[in-house]
Amino acid sequence: MDSRRPPLAPACPTLPEYVRHWAETTPDRRAFTFVEHPAQHSRGVHRTLTWRRLDVRVRALAARLADGTDPGDRVALLCPQGTEYVTAFLAALAAGLVAVPLYTPGLPGHADRLAGVLADARPSVVVTTSRTRDEVRDFLGTGGPRIVVADEVPDDEGREPVAPDAGATAYLQYTSGSTRAPAGVEISHGNVVANARQALSAYGLDTRPMTSVGWLPLYHDMGLVLSVAAPVARGALSVLMDPAAFLHEPVRWLRLLAAHPDAVSAAPNFAYDYCVATVTADQKEGLRLDKVTALINGSEPVRPGTADRFHAAFADQGLAPGTHCPSYGLAEATVFVCAARPGEPLSRFALDRDALAAGKALPARPDDPRAVLLAGCGTPAGQRVRIADPVSRALLSEGEVGEIWVQGPNVGRGYWNRDAEEVFGAEFADAASGPGRWLRTGDLGTVMEGQLVVTGRLKDLIIVDGRNHYPQDVEATAQEAHDAVRRDRLAAFAAPGGTGGECAVVVAEHARTALLAELDVAAVARAVRGAVSARHGLRLADVVLVPPGTVPRTSSGKVSRAQTRARYLEGAYGGRARAGAAG
Repeated sequence: MDSRRPPLAPACPTLPEYVRHWAETTPDRRAFTFVEHPAQHSRGVHRTLTWRRLDVRVRALAARLADGTDPGDRVALLCPQGTEYVTAFLAALAAGLVAVPLYTPGLPGHADRLAGVLADARPSVVVTTSRTRDEVRDFLGTGGPRIVVADEVPDDEGREPVAPDAGATAYLQYTSGSTRAPAGVEISHGNVVANARQALSAYGLDTRPMTSVGWLPLYHDMGLVLSVAAPVARGALSVLMDPAAFLHEPVRWLRLLAAHPDAVSAAPNFAYDYCVATVTADQKEGLRLDKVTALINGSEPVRPGTADRFHAAFADQGLAPGTHCPSYGLAEATVFVCAARPGEPLSRFALDRDALAAGKALPARPDDPRAVLLAGCGTPAGQRVRIADPVSRALLSEGEVGEIWVQGPNVGRGYWNRDAEEVFGAEFADAASGPGRWLRTGDLGTVMEGQLVVTGRLKDLIIVDGRNHYPQDVEATAQEAHDAVRRDRLAAFAAPGGTGGECAVVVAEHARTALLAELDVAAVARAVRGAVSARHGLRLADVVLVPPGTVPRTSSGKVSRAQTRARYLEGAYGGRARAGAAG
C-alpha cells in the first residue's frame, strides 16, 4: 500500500532528474499503472511500474537510443498507449535526444498526418513495441529510420545518464492541426517542468495527495503533461487507460476515478456529454465519485451546460459540483495557461451575441435566446495573460474582446524548422503595456471579473456582411435544431460567396441512430437554417448532411474546420446527401 502523504518534491530542472530522485527516495511507490481492457466488459488488467522499476527501464532504453545518435537527434514515439510509451518518452529526454510524441500507424484516419509529421521531424530513431513492430516497419518501408522495440531492450543495458541541459529542446509537440497544417512546437526541458509545476499549483496539487487518472492520448499535449510530466514532478501515481477503451465503454473512466482517492483528470467537452448519454443506471449502481478532486475541461470555449448536465447525471454518485474546472491552454505554451480552481463554483457569463460579434463582452440575461453562455477559465498561475487588438497590438481593457497573449517560462522556443517570430516574438505597440516578447495564441477572449473567458479562434471567425460570427456558436445552434444532427460532429465555416465576399456553410454528420436513406434531409436543413437565422441573423448558404465519421477530426479528437472546409471546396461532399445551396 502507498502512503497517502505526498512526498517532498524537490526543484529538479528536468523530468529525468525527477525520475532519478523518486527512484532513490521512494523506490517502491507506484509510479505508473496502465489498465488494459482485453474484453468488452472487462474491469481492467492493471500493469504497474514502481519508481525504481521506471528508472531501470528509462536508463536501459536511454542507453540504447544514445547508441548511434547525436544530441538533438529526433526520436519518434510510435507506441500504443501504455507504460512503454511513458518509458520511451522519458528515455529520449534522458539520452539528450528530442522526443516526438506520435501514435501507431493503425490510428484510423491519421496515416497522412503521421507521414507528414515524420517527414518534417526527420527522426533518426523510431521507438515502438513488439505488439506494433510489424505495422510500424511496414509503414516506414525500406531505408527508414532505425527501429527500437522498447519492451525488448534488456535491463542490463542501462548506465548513468548525463543530465540534459534545461534550456535544450526536450520534445516536439505537434499541434493538432484544427486550423492549419501541424507544426512542431519546440518544448524545452525547462518549459515542461515549469508548466507541470504551474498546473500542480493551479489545481492545488502541489501540497496535497493526488492521483492522475487519464485516457487522453499521450501524444496530445494535455495527456502528456497531466498524465506524465505533472505526476513525475509531483512523485504521484498516474493511472492510464487507452482512449479506445473509454470510447467503447465510458464508465471505465468513471470507475477508475472512483477507485483512486484524490483523482484528477481531464477530458474534452464531448467526453462529459458522452458519459451523460451512455452510462446506464445499472453502471451507476455502486459508483462513488465523492473523492474526485478535479475534472478539467479544456474545450474552446467551455460551455456551462456541459458541466451542468454531467454533474446532474452523477450527483447521486457523490460528485461535488466544484470539481469541474474550466481551463485554457495550447501547445505553444506547453499546454496549461489558465484554470478555474477546484472547489469553486463555476463562473458563468451570459453575453450579448451582437455585442460579442462587435468585439465587446456585454452582459445579457441568461434566459435571453440571443445570449451566449460561456464559462470563465479562471486565472493564470506562474505566467502572464493579456488581451490585445490583433491588428494594432494595443492592450485592451476588461470587457473588450481581442487576441489572447501569453508570457511565461512555459512558452515554447518556437516551431521546428519554421520562422516563428510573428507568433512567439510579439510586442505591444506601447511597450509599457506589457514589456518583453509575447506568444500570440490566435485565440480570442476577454477578461471579465478577473477571469479569462475564451470566445473562439481568430482564424475560424465567419465574417458575412461585415458581421463576425463564432463557428462554435453556430454549431451549437445547428445541433440543437434537429435530433438528426449528431452532437459535436459538425463544422461551420466561411466559404467564397458568389459576389466576391464570404458565405456561411454547415457540414454535419447525422446521428448514428438515424438512417440517411430514411431521413427527410430537406426538413433537417430547414430546421438548421431557421434556427441559425433566428438566433444569429445569419443566412446559411449551404447545409450538408453526411454519414457518421465523415467530418474530419484532429489527432486530439476535435473537429477540424480547416479540413472540413477544404474537403467541401474540393467537392468531396458532392456525392453525399445534401440540402443544397440556398436559392
